[in-house]
Amino acid sequence: MKAIVLKEAGNVDNLAYVELAKPTINEGEVLIQVKAISINPVDVKSRAGKGVYGRIKTENPLILGWDISGIVEETKSSAFKVGDEVFGMVNFPGHGKAYAEYVAAPANQLALKPKNISFEDAAASTLVALTAYQALVHHANIQQGQNVLVHAASGGVGHIAIQIAKYLGAKVTGTSSPKNKDFVLSLGADSHIDYHVFDWKSAGRTFDFVLDTIGGDNIDHSLEVTKEGGSIISIPTGLNEDVTSKAESKGVKGYFILVQSSGEDMKQIASLLESGAVKPHVSKSFPFEQMRAAHLEQETGRTVGKIVITL
Repeated sequence: MKAIVLKEAGNVDNLAYVELAKPTINEGEVLIQVKAISINPVDVKSRAGKGVYGRIKTENPLILGWDISGIVEETKSSAFKVGDEVFGMVNFPGHGKAYAEYVAAPANQLALKPKNISFEDAAASTLVALTAYQALVHHANIQQGQNVLVHAASGGVGHIAIQIAKYLGAKVTGTSSPKNKDFVLSLGADSHIDYHVFDWKSAGRTFDFVLDTIGGDNIDHSLEVTKEGGSIISIPTGLNEDVTSKAESKGVKGYFILVQSSGEDMKQIASLLESGAVKPHVSKSFPFEQMRAAHLEQETGRTVGKIVITL
């Protein structure tokens, strides 16, 4: 099979195309013929030696990627049969090995792909959808009528989080640059904030929950607008002790989460996709042979929605 290995941490030239044997599967796994892959900021960070690179750097061959959709070719699990169309985030934050024509995946990390969506849309609805779902449902326990703020609402996690929060009955505000305002509102957001000019200090503490997908100073901005008793979840950087103590001083719960592979959560996401409650936005699609170009595009930090790779 064709695969892309990371020769060593560094720039996109370190992504090398190779021929490898198809993976063999263990009990409880399925072999998937990959039809589409999605990439995320963690892909480019890990390629550069950050992200989860430290967890997987001793793997040989080292194959990046976690988000896949495809067709079951072989199975050692009663959960799926040969020919099933499936999708999921594989072995995150471990060694997913998704940049390949075939991927061995634990069956309990996958769900059946809804018939009404493409392989590309399915691949785009894995890591980002799991992150948003786990943050909003498992951690924040969002309730009807709560005020929710989603930072970087036009990005991968953000654009899915807006839709899930609305599905849960929340009143949702999204931040983005002015050029993406219409896109954010089209996702169902009730209001939009232009983060370039917004006055966080005088805005008032109006939000029950804030999903921070940016980190850094953004966490301090979030604290200014979070109600006492509310919570902030940070995705990219976590909360250092200084910010955690600041949150506590304002009566706010602040914490970091790392998304985990979960077939049960993927089933819930599949249901949302099937019903149309959630629809991913794919901004660009690249063929497998242009993975380096896809990484460079992701690295700009200006992606609206998702980037996918087709095989």
